Amino acid sequence: MPGALQGFRIIDVSQVISGPLATRILADQGADVIKVEPPSGDILRHMGGINGLSPTFTTTNRSKRSVVLDLKDEAGLEILRDMVAGADVFIQNSRPGIAERMGMGEEEFRAINPKLIYVSISGFGEKGPYSHKRVYDPLIQGMSTLTDIQSGEGDRPKLVRVIVPDKVTALTAAQSITAALLARERTGEGQHIRLSMLDAVLAFVWPEAMAYHTFISPDVPKTKPVARRDLVYDTADGYIIASTVAHREWQAFCRAAERTEWLEDPRFQNTAGLVTHAKERLDLMAEVLKTRTTQDWLEALDREDVPCAPILRRDDVHLHPQVQANGIIVEQEHPVAGLVRQPRPAEQMDGTPSEISRPAPTLGQHTEEVLAEFGVDSKRIEALRARGVLGGS
Repeated sequence: MPGALQGFRIIDVSQVISGPLATRILADQGADVIKVEPPSGDILRHMGGINGLSPTFTTTNRSKRSVVLDLKDEAGLEILRDMVAGADVFIQNSRPGIAERMGMGEEEFRAINPKLIYVSISGFGEKGPYSHKRVYDPLIQGMSTLTDIQSGEGDRPKLVRVIVPDKVTALTAAQSITAALLARERTGEGQHIRLSMLDAVLAFVWPEAMAYHTFISPDVPKTKPVARRDLVYDTADGYIIASTVAHREWQAFCRAAERTEWLEDPRFQNTAGLVTHAKERLDLMAEVLKTRTTQDWLEALDREDVPCAPILRRDDVHLHPQVQANGIIVEQEHPVAGLVRQPRPAEQMDGTPSEISRPAPTLGQHTEEVLAEFGVDSKRIEALRARGVLGGS
Protein backbone atom coordinates (compact mmCIF):
# COMPACT_ATOMS: atom_id res chain seq x y z
CA MET A 1 0.00 0.00 0.00
CA PRO A 2 1.23 3.53 -0.68
CA GLY A 3 2.43 5.72 2.15
CA ALA A 4 0.37 8.68 3.34
CA LEU A 5 2.58 11.20 1.52
CA GLN A 6 2.98 9.33 -1.77
CA GLY A 7 2.89 11.75 -4.67
CA PHE A 8 4.57 14.62 -2.82
CA ARG A 9 8.11 15.55 -3.84
CA ILE A 10 10.57 17.21 -1.47
CA ILE A 11 13.87 18.81 -2.46
CA ASP A 12 16.17 18.72 0.56
CA VAL A 13 19.45 20.65 0.60
CA SER A 14 19.74 20.56 4.41
CA GLN A 15 22.59 18.78 6.17
CA VAL A 16 23.43 17.02 9.44
CA ILE A 17 20.29 16.30 11.55
CA SER A 18 17.50 18.84 11.95
CA GLY A 19 16.47 19.05 8.28
CA PRO A 20 17.49 15.55 7.15
CA LEU A 21 15.67 13.84 10.03
CA ALA A 22 12.52 15.83 9.25
CA THR A 23 12.59 14.73 5.62
CA ARG A 24 13.41 11.13 6.56
CA ILE A 25 10.19 11.01 8.56
CA LEU A 26 8.32 12.26 5.50
CA ALA A 27 10.18 9.85 3.22
CA ASP A 28 9.22 6.90 5.41
CA GLN A 29 5.63 8.14 5.07
CA GLY A 30 5.85 7.91 1.29
CA ALA A 31 7.16 11.27 0.09
CA ASP A 32 9.75 11.29 -2.69
CA VAL A 33 12.65 13.01 -0.94
CA ILE A 34 15.54 14.04 -3.16
CA LYS A 35 18.58 14.81 -1.07
CA VAL A 36 20.76 17.32 -2.90
CA GLU A 37 24.36 17.18 -1.67
CA PRO A 38 27.52 19.08 -2.55
CA PRO A 39 30.32 17.09 -4.25
CA SER A 40 31.88 16.50 -0.83
CA GLY A 41 28.60 15.14 0.53
CA ASP A 42 26.66 15.86 3.70
CA ILE A 43 29.27 16.20 6.48
CA LEU A 44 27.36 13.56 8.44
CA ARG A 45 28.55 10.98 5.89
CA HIS A 46 32.12 11.33 7.09
CA MET A 47 31.60 10.64 10.79
CA GLY A 48 32.71 7.01 10.73
CA GLY A 49 31.22 4.03 8.94
CA ILE A 50 32.06 2.81 5.44
CA ASN A 51 32.10 4.38 1.96
CA GLY A 52 30.49 7.62 3.05
CA LEU A 53 27.81 5.89 5.13
CA SER A 54 28.22 6.72 8.82
CA PRO A 55 25.77 5.00 11.17
CA THR A 56 23.95 8.25 11.92
CA PHE A 57 23.75 9.19 8.24
CA THR A 58 22.39 5.75 7.41
CA THR A 59 19.42 6.00 9.78
CA THR A 60 18.79 9.71 9.11
CA ASN A 61 18.75 9.49 5.32
CA ARG A 62 17.08 6.19 4.50
CA SER A 63 14.13 6.15 2.09
CA LYS A 64 15.67 9.03 0.08
CA ARG A 65 17.46 9.47 -3.22
CA SER A 66 20.81 11.28 -3.41
CA VAL A 67 21.75 13.78 -6.11
CA VAL A 68 25.06 15.63 -6.20
CA LEU A 69 25.02 19.21 -7.47
CA ASP A 70 27.64 21.90 -7.11
CA LEU A 71 25.32 24.76 -6.17
CA LYS A 72 28.17 27.25 -6.28
CA ASP A 73 28.14 26.79 -10.04
CA GLU A 74 25.34 28.50 -11.99
CA ALA A 75 24.81 25.31 -13.99
CA GLY A 76 24.13 23.45 -10.77
CA LEU A 77 21.71 26.14 -9.62
CA GLU A 78 19.92 25.93 -12.94
CA ILE A 79 19.32 22.22 -12.40
CA LEU A 80 18.10 22.89 -8.85
CA ARG A 81 15.62 25.47 -10.15
CA ASP A 82 14.27 22.89 -12.60
CA MET A 83 13.81 20.48 -9.72
CA VAL A 84 12.12 23.06 -7.50
CA ALA A 85 9.70 23.87 -10.31
CA GLY A 86 8.38 20.31 -10.06
CA ALA A 87 8.49 19.97 -6.26
CA ASP A 88 6.04 20.45 -3.43
CA VAL A 89 8.53 21.29 -0.69
CA PHE A 90 12.02 22.81 -0.54
CA ILE A 91 13.94 22.67 2.75
CA GLN A 92 17.26 24.23 3.78
CA ASN A 93 18.98 24.78 7.13
CA SER A 94 21.70 27.27 6.27
CA ARG A 95 22.36 30.29 8.45
CA PRO A 96 19.95 33.16 7.68
CA GLY A 97 20.88 34.97 4.48
CA ILE A 98 23.09 32.26 2.98
CA ALA A 99 20.39 30.63 0.84
CA GLU A 100 19.45 34.03 -0.56
CA ARG A 101 23.05 34.88 -1.37
CA MET A 102 23.41 31.54 -3.17
CA GLY A 103 20.34 32.15 -5.31
CA MET A 104 18.13 29.70 -3.40
CA GLY A 105 15.95 32.18 -1.54
CA GLU A 106 12.22 31.86 -1.03
CA GLU A 107 11.39 34.81 -3.25
CA GLU A 108 13.33 33.42 -6.22
CA PHE A 109 11.88 29.93 -5.86
CA ARG A 110 8.35 31.28 -5.30
CA ALA A 111 8.58 32.96 -8.72
CA ILE A 112 9.34 29.55 -10.22
CA ASN A 113 6.77 27.62 -8.19
CA PRO A 114 4.04 29.74 -6.54
CA LYS A 115 2.59 26.76 -4.63
CA LEU A 116 5.92 25.74 -3.10
CA ILE A 117 6.23 25.03 0.63
CA TYR A 118 9.58 26.68 1.43
CA VAL A 119 11.16 25.64 4.74
CA SER A 120 13.95 27.53 6.50
CA ILE A 121 15.48 25.98 9.63
CA SER A 122 17.87 28.16 11.60
CA GLY A 123 19.66 27.88 14.91
CA PHE A 124 18.65 31.00 16.79
CA GLY A 125 16.19 32.66 14.40
CA GLU A 126 16.34 34.97 11.40
CA LYS A 127 16.83 38.20 13.33
CA GLY A 128 18.38 39.26 16.61
CA PRO A 129 21.94 39.36 18.01
CA TYR A 130 22.58 35.61 17.60
CA SER A 131 20.98 35.10 14.19
CA HIS A 132 24.36 35.12 12.43
CA LYS A 133 26.03 32.53 14.69
CA ARG A 134 27.04 29.04 13.71
CA VAL A 135 25.09 26.59 15.83
CA TYR A 136 25.10 22.99 16.98
CA ASP A 137 22.85 21.13 19.36
CA PRO A 138 24.77 21.83 22.62
CA LEU A 139 24.49 25.59 22.11
CA ILE A 140 20.71 25.33 21.90
CA GLN A 141 20.65 23.10 24.97
CA GLY A 142 22.34 25.89 26.86
CA MET A 143 20.22 28.72 25.48
CA SER A 144 16.88 26.91 25.89
CA THR A 145 17.41 26.17 29.64
CA LEU A 146 17.65 22.44 28.88
CA THR A 147 21.05 22.25 30.61
CA ASP A 148 19.68 24.13 33.61
CA ILE A 149 16.75 21.74 33.85
CA GLN A 150 19.15 18.77 34.02
CA SER A 151 20.92 20.18 37.07
CA GLY A 152 19.66 20.52 40.60
CA GLU A 153 19.22 23.91 42.18
CA GLY A 154 22.64 25.53 42.41
CA ASP A 155 24.33 22.62 40.65
CA ARG A 156 26.46 22.81 37.54
CA PRO A 157 24.34 22.80 34.33
CA LYS A 158 24.42 19.49 32.46
CA LEU A 159 24.08 18.60 28.80
CA VAL A 160 21.61 15.93 27.77
CA ARG A 161 23.69 13.27 26.04
CA VAL A 162 21.25 12.97 23.17
CA ILE A 163 20.85 15.70 20.56
CA VAL A 164 17.39 16.68 21.75
CA PRO A 165 17.25 20.13 20.06
CA ASP A 166 18.10 18.73 16.63
CA LYS A 167 15.50 16.00 16.94
CA VAL A 168 12.77 18.17 18.44
CA THR A 169 13.33 20.65 15.60
CA ALA A 170 13.07 17.81 13.08
CA LEU A 171 9.80 16.56 14.54
CA THR A 172 8.39 20.09 14.60
CA ALA A 173 9.47 20.67 11.01
CA ALA A 174 7.96 17.40 9.78
CA GLN A 175 4.62 18.17 11.44
CA SER A 176 4.65 21.74 10.11
CA ILE A 177 5.34 20.56 6.56
CA THR A 178 2.44 18.11 6.61
CA ALA A 179 0.19 20.86 8.03
CA ALA A 180 1.29 23.24 5.27
CA LEU A 181 0.61 20.60 2.62
CA LEU A 182 -2.86 20.05 4.07
CA ALA A 183 -3.48 23.82 4.06
CA ARG A 184 -2.34 23.97 0.43
CA GLU A 185 -4.79 21.23 -0.49
CA ARG A 186 -7.55 23.46 0.90
CA THR A 187 -6.37 26.87 -0.32
CA GLY A 188 -4.12 26.12 -3.29
CA GLU A 189 -1.44 28.37 -1.78
CA GLY A 190 2.10 27.61 -0.65
CA GLN A 191 3.83 29.29 2.28
CA HIS A 192 7.16 29.86 4.00
CA ILE A 193 7.81 27.87 7.17
CA ARG A 194 10.43 29.52 9.39
CA LEU A 195 11.62 27.45 12.34
CA SER A 196 14.50 28.01 14.72
CA MET A 197 15.95 25.31 16.93
CA LEU A 198 15.79 27.69 19.89
CA ASP A 199 12.06 28.27 19.38
CA ALA A 200 11.35 24.56 18.93
CA VAL A 201 13.09 23.59 22.16
CA LEU A 202 11.66 26.42 24.25
CA ALA A 203 8.19 25.32 23.14
CA PHE A 204 9.15 21.71 23.96
CA VAL A 205 10.48 22.25 27.49
CA TRP A 206 7.94 24.81 28.63
CA PRO A 207 4.78 22.89 29.74
CA GLU A 208 6.23 21.28 32.87
CA ALA A 209 9.82 22.52 33.12
CA MET A 210 8.74 26.17 33.14
CA ALA A 211 5.53 25.71 35.13
CA TYR A 212 6.75 28.10 37.84
CA HIS A 213 7.17 30.82 35.22
CA THR A 214 3.86 30.35 33.42
CA PHE A 215 1.41 32.25 35.65
CA ILE A 216 2.56 35.85 35.80
CA SER A 217 -0.30 37.31 37.84
CA PRO A 218 0.63 37.75 41.52
CA ASP A 219 -2.89 36.57 42.43
CA VAL A 220 -2.23 33.05 41.15
CA PRO A 221 -0.45 30.77 43.66
CA LYS A 222 2.79 29.21 42.44
CA THR A 223 4.84 26.32 43.80
CA LYS A 224 8.53 26.92 43.36
CA PRO A 225 10.34 23.87 41.97
CA VAL A 226 12.68 22.23 44.44
CA ALA A 227 15.90 20.36 43.86
CA ARG A 228 15.37 16.62 44.10
CA ARG A 229 16.94 13.38 42.97
CA ASP A 230 16.17 11.85 39.62
CA LEU A 231 13.99 8.75 39.31
CA VAL A 232 16.79 6.25 38.67
CA TYR A 233 17.06 4.21 41.87
CA ASP A 234 19.67 1.73 43.05
CA THR A 235 18.46 -1.75 43.83
CA ALA A 236 20.38 -4.58 45.49
CA ASP A 237 21.73 -5.71 42.11
CA GLY A 238 21.20 -2.86 39.64
CA TYR A 239 18.84 -0.01 38.88
CA ILE A 240 15.14 0.62 38.43
CA ILE A 241 12.78 3.42 37.43
CA ALA A 242 9.70 3.90 39.60
CA SER A 243 7.21 6.74 39.71
CA THR A 244 4.61 7.82 42.28
CA VAL A 245 3.10 10.97 40.82
CA ALA A 246 -0.54 10.34 41.77
CA HIS A 247 -1.62 9.73 45.36
CA ARG A 248 -2.99 6.27 44.57
CA GLU A 249 0.43 5.33 43.13
CA TRP A 250 2.14 6.42 46.33
CA GLN A 251 -0.28 4.35 48.38
CA ALA A 252 0.36 1.36 46.12
CA PHE A 253 4.13 1.83 46.48
CA CYS A 254 3.84 1.86 50.27
CA ARG A 255 2.00 -1.45 50.15
CA ALA A 256 4.50 -3.01 47.72
CA ALA A 257 7.39 -1.84 49.89
CA GLU A 258 5.68 -3.09 53.05
CA ARG A 259 5.94 0.39 54.57
CA THR A 260 2.29 0.90 55.46
CA GLU A 261 3.27 3.40 58.16
CA TRP A 262 4.06 5.87 55.37
CA LEU A 263 0.37 5.87 54.49
CA GLU A 264 -0.27 7.85 57.67
CA ASP A 265 2.49 10.42 57.08
CA PRO A 266 0.74 13.83 57.10
CA ARG A 267 3.05 15.10 54.34
CA PHE A 268 1.77 12.59 51.81
CA GLN A 269 -2.02 12.64 52.22
CA ASN A 270 -2.83 13.90 48.72
CA THR A 271 -1.20 14.49 45.34
CA ALA A 272 -0.42 18.11 46.21
CA GLY A 273 1.49 16.92 49.27
CA LEU A 274 3.49 14.51 47.16
CA VAL A 275 4.58 17.44 44.98
CA THR A 276 5.32 19.79 47.89
CA HIS A 277 7.38 17.17 49.71
CA ALA A 278 8.80 15.49 46.64
CA LYS A 279 12.38 15.41 47.90
CA GLU A 280 11.41 13.66 51.14
CA ARG A 281 9.17 11.18 49.29
CA LEU A 282 11.85 10.29 46.73
CA ASP A 283 14.50 9.93 49.42
CA LEU A 284 12.31 7.41 51.25
CA MET A 285 11.79 5.49 48.03
CA ALA A 286 15.52 5.46 47.31
CA GLU A 287 16.38 3.96 50.68
CA VAL A 288 13.85 1.15 50.54
CA LEU A 289 14.53 0.26 46.90
CA LYS A 290 18.12 -0.61 47.80
CA THR A 291 16.94 -3.52 49.89
CA ARG A 292 15.77 -5.90 47.13
CA THR A 293 16.77 -6.95 43.62
CA THR A 294 15.50 -5.27 40.49
CA GLN A 295 13.42 -8.30 39.47
CA ASP A 296 11.89 -8.60 42.96
CA TRP A 297 10.86 -4.96 42.83
CA LEU A 298 9.46 -5.16 39.29
CA GLU A 299 7.24 -8.05 40.36
CA ALA A 300 6.15 -6.43 43.62
CA LEU A 301 5.47 -3.03 42.06
CA ASP A 302 3.61 -4.56 39.11
CA ARG A 303 1.31 -6.41 41.49
CA GLU A 304 0.29 -3.08 42.99
CA ASP A 305 0.14 -1.30 39.59
CA VAL A 306 2.96 1.10 40.43
CA PRO A 307 4.59 2.57 37.28
CA CYS A 308 8.01 0.94 37.01
CA ALA A 309 10.51 -0.29 34.44
CA PRO A 310 14.02 -1.71 34.25
CA ILE A 311 17.00 0.30 33.05
CA LEU A 312 17.98 -1.08 29.64
CA ARG A 313 21.50 -0.77 28.27
CA ARG A 314 22.23 0.14 24.66
CA ASP A 315 23.85 -3.24 24.02
CA ASP A 316 20.72 -5.23 24.79
CA VAL A 317 17.68 -2.96 24.39
CA HIS A 318 16.74 -4.80 21.18
CA LEU A 319 16.50 -8.05 23.14
CA HIS A 320 13.92 -6.91 25.70
CA PRO A 321 10.59 -8.76 25.32
CA GLN A 322 8.56 -5.54 25.13
CA VAL A 323 10.80 -4.04 22.46
CA GLN A 324 10.63 -7.30 20.52
CA ALA A 325 6.83 -7.46 20.89
CA ASN A 326 6.58 -3.96 19.41
CA GLY A 327 8.77 -4.92 16.47
CA ILE A 328 10.29 -1.44 16.51
CA ILE A 329 13.87 -2.62 15.87
CA VAL A 330 14.42 -4.17 12.45
CA GLU A 331 17.42 -5.61 10.63
CA GLN A 332 17.88 -5.13 6.91
CA GLU A 333 20.66 -5.76 4.43
CA HIS A 334 22.31 -2.64 3.02
CA PRO A 335 24.11 -3.14 -0.31
CA VAL A 336 27.19 -1.28 0.95
CA ALA A 337 27.09 -1.38 4.76
CA GLY A 338 25.86 -4.96 5.17
CA LEU A 339 23.36 -5.85 7.87
CA VAL A 340 21.89 -2.71 9.46
CA ARG A 341 19.86 -2.56 12.67
CA GLN A 342 17.60 0.46 13.14
CA PRO A 343 14.08 1.42 14.26
CA ARG A 344 11.24 1.20 11.77
CA PRO A 345 8.96 4.27 11.58
CA ALA A 346 7.43 4.64 15.03
CA GLU A 347 3.92 5.40 13.76
CA GLN A 348 1.81 2.47 12.58
CA MET A 349 -0.85 3.54 10.07
CA ASP A 350 -3.11 0.75 8.89
CA GLY A 351 -4.38 2.52 5.79
CA THR A 352 -1.21 4.20 4.52
CA PRO A 353 1.63 2.40 6.26
CA SER A 354 4.99 4.09 6.75
CA GLU A 355 8.02 1.99 5.85
CA ILE A 356 11.73 2.05 5.14
CA SER A 357 11.30 2.20 1.39
CA ARG A 358 14.98 2.16 0.42
CA PRO A 359 18.36 2.04 2.17
CA ALA A 360 20.36 5.22 2.75
CA PRO A 361 21.91 6.24 -0.58
CA THR A 362 25.57 6.44 -1.42
CA LEU A 363 26.74 9.90 -2.45
CA GLY A 364 25.06 10.90 -5.71
CA GLN A 365 23.68 7.42 -6.26
CA HIS A 366 20.54 8.67 -8.00
CA THR A 367 21.90 11.74 -9.79
CA GLU A 368 21.34 10.57 -13.36
CA GLU A 369 18.08 8.82 -12.52
CA VAL A 370 16.57 11.94 -10.93
CA LEU A 371 17.88 14.39 -13.52
CA ALA A 372 16.39 12.25 -16.28
CA GLU A 373 13.02 12.49 -14.53
CA PHE A 374 13.30 16.28 -14.72
CA GLY A 375 13.99 16.16 -18.45
CA VAL A 376 17.77 16.52 -18.43
CA ASP A 377 19.05 14.49 -21.38
CA SER A 378 22.14 12.29 -21.34
CA LYS A 379 24.29 14.75 -23.32
CA ARG A 380 23.61 17.52 -20.85
CA ILE A 381 24.28 15.19 -17.94
CA GLU A 382 27.59 14.21 -19.53
CA ALA A 383 28.52 17.87 -20.02
CA LEU A 384 27.60 18.75 -16.45
CA ARG A 385 29.63 15.85 -15.12
CA ALA A 386 32.63 16.87 -17.23
CA ARG A 387 32.30 20.38 -15.82
CA GLY A 388 32.33 18.98 -12.25
CA VAL A 389 28.79 20.13 -11.43
CA LEU A 390 27.61 16.57 -10.81
CA GLY A 391 29.14 13.87 -8.72
CA GLY A 392 28.52 10.39 -7.42
CA SER A 393 27.68 7.31 -9.43
